[in-house]
Parts: sequence; structure tokens; C-alpha cells
Amino acid sequence: MHRPIDEPEGGTGHGPASPSFRPHPTFAELPGSWSAGAARPTGPWSDAGGPPDPGRVDPLVLGALLARHGWRRRGGAPGRYSRWTPPGPATATGSLLVPESRAFPDCEDLLGEALTALARSVVPSAREVLVGLTVPSDEIRWWRDVPPGPSGTVPWAVQEQFRSAARQLLLAGALAVRGRAGYYGARHRRQAQASLGAVVVGAAPDGRGLTAFVPVETGRAIAVRLYHALYAAREAADYQRATGGMEAFDAAVTAGVSRELTEALVALVRGSEGARIALEWAPAAGTPAGCAARPEPVEFSAGDLPALREAGARYLTDEPSVPVRITGAVVRMRRSGPRGEGTVRLRVLAGAEVPHVRVSLDEESYRTAGHAHLVGLPIRVVGRLESRGGFRRLTDASAVVPVQVDEAERDRLMKSLHENLDYFEEACGPGD
Repeated sequence: MHRPIDEPEGGTGHGPASPSFRPHPTFAELPGSWSAGAARPTGPWSDAGGPPDPGRVDPLVLGALLARHGWRRRGGAPGRYSRWTPPGPATATGSLLVPESRAFPDCEDLLGEALTALARSVVPSAREVLVGLTVPSDEIRWWRDVPPGPSGTVPWAVQEQFRSAARQLLLAGALAVRGRAGYYGARHRRQAQASLGAVVVGAAPDGRGLTAFVPVETGRAIAVRLYHALYAAREAADYQRATGGMEAFDAAVTAGVSRELTEALVALVRGSEGARIALEWAPAAGTPAGCAARPEPVEFSAGDLPALREAGARYLTDEPSVPVRITGAVVRMRRSGPRGEGTVRLRVLAGAEVPHVRVSLDEESYRTAGHAHLVGLPIRVVGRLESRGGFRRLTDASAVVPVQVDEAERDRLMKSLHENLDYFEEACGPGD
């Protein structure tokens, strides 16, 4: 509830609205991706068209979010409600009255007025409090120390680099949830990107901070994995700087550190005086097992870049190839003449967590792949998924055979053939 600061603390009547309030952007305007003008987010945010329903808000959670975002508790009526004032110097914004519990008789009315005041507030943190109430979310915050532009602004290219690095870091956490590896390449990427679809992000007014709200329901595993990976990367970088050894980075893979994560940290720090990442757990969901209740921010500086780059190169070269048996639909065929070996591109249906692979086949296997495609069938092939090139190439291919599929999938494959005939003219030529 919005009250003038000078209202008696025992009062629960309605105070006049402050003239400093202005309409606040609605939740429909929250960016669902990392660029301006993005589509409205789906999933848990799809119904967030305004302030949360006061009947579903826990006063304790609201108080915890206000404290997190710098609001100050300034008394109230003990056992009934508390008074909160916004962060920063004294303004005419006023204060909020938040009931101590839902047992307070006017609880829902007070909550409704407090939420309305937050929705209209010019205080930047008010929106973040509302986001945390709308969908229980873990918050991941980035700060980046960069030279200011004109009037304290941040240049466009610097801001884009910041957002790109933050996105890479989230993706590295999502990849680590799928399995531990020093280097993922194309593996798991499609699934990892899909798991970030419900994340929303907000930027600090000065352009030096970003906050990602990761819904607990769909993304807590990502936040937890990033928590462990960031601390492991920090400890490994300290060890390397102190001893020159890379052993700690090898062990950190089990915590979720990877080439993708080290590259994200390099992108975050490069061109700045340093960067910090902090995680804060959703009050409504509590602290996840094995994590600190109030984690300290993890900091990286330019002095860490050599260790992070060396670790990334090490992960790239040390990740072994993977034996697989892939089932895939042929989407492209190429060879230099009417006979001999050739290369096919497969859309992977099963057997590997990558969308496409390229396979070099001998003449007989190449002919088998071409005939299978012409009749609308995928093929199965055994080989090794090579880390070089990002796990996009299958080597030592053998045992190429057509695979029977249901009619719906076969019709879809035949449609793909007719839409891409230019890729198969050579495969259908004389002699084949």
C-alpha cells in the first residue's frame, strides 16, 4: 500500500497518491529474450499481464524481496504490518505497508495497495520485486565495470557484448545440466537453448548491470549448476595463477565448468576492469540443497583471462570422440563424380544430441543412403562423433542400413526430398 511517509504508523486508512508516481511498464513488456522488441515470453510468464493477484501473494515473500532490493524497513505496527521505504535518498515516493501475515484482517487490501503502488513506482527495483512475485524465480545478476560513455551512458557495442556474454553463461549452465563435458560443441545445444525459453531479463538504468529471472519450476537446475560452476572456475583460476598448474580446471568439469563457460567468462571480462556474478534464490522456493543461502558474488578480472583462455583451449583438445549409432534422415548428398565415395548430411533422429552430422561414406554406403532417401527412409550408421568441428562430423562410418519408420514420418521425409531436389540430382544420376 502506498502511504505518505508522515502518516501515523498505526493508521490503516488510505493515504493520497503521490504525484511522483507514473504508470509502470506492464509485465507484457518484459523482454523474453536478449534483444529489444522480442516476442512476449511464454510458459510461466504468459499470464503475467499486470501486477500479481494479492490473494496469492505471501507477505513474507514480499518482505524478503523488498529487503533484497534495498528497501528499508522502518517500523510499523508490531504483529500487524511493517512499513517499507524505497532505496536511495529520501524522495516523495512514499512507503508501503506490508502485513506481517495473511492472518491480519486487512491483509489482502494492504497487499493490493502495495502491489499497485509498486506497479506505478518510478523506483527501478519496484519492477524487479513484482517480477519475483509474479513467478518464483532465482535471480542471476551480472555487473561489468566499463568506462562510461557520454553522460554516463554505455556504448551500444559494449552493451551488446555484455548481453551476449550473459547469454553464453546461461547457455553454459543449461548445457551442464544435460551432462558434464569439457567441451559440448553442437551436443545438447538445441535442448539447452529450449530450456532457457522462460527466462526473462532486465537491465540496470546505467547499462552496467543485467538481471536474469530464472523460473524455479523450469530453471532451478540451471541456476544451481551455474552456482557450482562459477565457484569452481574461480577456485581453478586462483590455483592456476598461484601455481601455474591446470589440474584444478580438469577437476572443475565435474562441477559444470566447460569451454563454453570459460569462453563466456572471457567475453564478459574482456574490455572491462572486471565483472561480478551473483545468484539469489527465490524466497518462495527456499535455498536449494548444497548451496549457500546468500552466496557471495563471484568476481573475475583481466588478470584471470590467461587462465580462462588456456583452460578453454585445453578442454577443446582433450574432449574425446564419442562412439555412436545414429539414425538420421539424409538431407544432402555430395561427391565429386558419378562413382566413388561421397559425403552425406544427416538430420539426426536418434543416437546423438546434435541436430545434424556430416558423414563420409564409401561408394556402396553412399548408394544405400541415396536409395533410402528416395523411398523416404532414414538410415542407421555406426561411427565416432568427432570433437573437432564441434561434434558435427561422424568418422569411421560403417554398417549403413535403411530403417523402417511409420507412414507419417515417411511422408515427411518424402516431402523433404521434393523440397530439396537440387541437393540430390547427382545421387539420382546414371549408374546409381
